[in-house]
Amino acid sequence: MPGGGKSTVGRHLARQLGLPFRDTDHEIESVIGCTIRDFFASHGEAAFRDLEQEAVDVLTQGKPSVLATGGGVVLREANRRALRERTTVIYLRSTPEELVRRLRHDTQRPLLQGGDPLLKLRQLYRERDPLYRRTAHYTIDTGRPSVSALVHMILMQLELAGLVDPARVPSPINAPRTPRGGGDEPEGR
Repeated sequence: MPGGGKSTVGRHLARQLGLPFRDTDHEIESVIGCTIRDFFASHGEAAFRDLEQEAVDVLTQGKPSVLATGGGVVLREANRRALRERTTVIYLRSTPEELVRRLRHDTQRPLLQGGDPLLKLRQLYRERDPLYRRTAHYTIDTGRPSVSALVHMILMQLELAGLVDPARVPSPINAPRTPRGGGDEPEGR
């Protein structure tokens, strides 16, 4: 979803894994020479989705990287298939209420401009959440954890799946702390 943390968490995850970070929106903007918002306004959503599909096709066939996609990438079957078959997809799931809190001052996302942003996010969530779930290999509920806590959760999932060297996952001693009662820590720690 827009504002779900894909770019922020992706950058931190890439750093932790020692991989390049790529963002489909930035890749597209470098090709078209303007912002996605401006492109959307002058050419429409369908033309943008065509460019997005081309970017996903290219970026999912290159060298390993951490890739952040635009929130609407799942609207096309070809994108869902490329992502599911060529990559490991992590869905950072956030409720519309969490997203509206994060995006309350955002003026760059074309689909959220004008009208009631919460209503629009609820509509997008109803439409996209099932597609995200079908595409994702793993789902992480974002809630209010810090970026480092989200990265740690992702690394743990990837380690359990045998996709990441355990040496890349911070030890529990250095990991973000969970609130009291949230773990198996002995008393006094």
